[in-house]
Amino acid sequence: MNFTFGWAFNKESDWEFFEKISCIFRSEGTDIYFVELEPSVEERLKRNQTPNRLEQKSTKRNIKQLEENLLSSMDTLRLNSEAGEITEENYLRVDNTKLSAAEVAKMIQLRFCL
Repeated sequence: MNFTFGWAFNKESDWEFFEKISCIFRSEGTDIYFVELEPSVEERLKRNQTPNRLEQKSTKRNIKQLEENLLSSMDTLRLNSEAGEITEENYLRVDNTKLSAAEVAKMIQLRFCL
């Protein structure tokens, strides 16, 4: 099972959400693997306009509003962790600006022996 979310690392409520969700899975004995994707802002804007993204995510179809929201969020939210901030054993940080989804998936498989 994959679970994804945008994490504002400078918001205590996001850290609390992360802890709550992690506890739910850990209480069931589930292994958790953390993968942080960090494409450039330019790449994020570009990907938000791909046909697949627009088809799969109805909330992302207003491209102008989406771009404005992303750019304005950069002023107040820290969307990537700082070095060493995530201390989970099963953690991988990937700058996927120039990588395909398949390449990132392969990296994840290799790193976690999946």
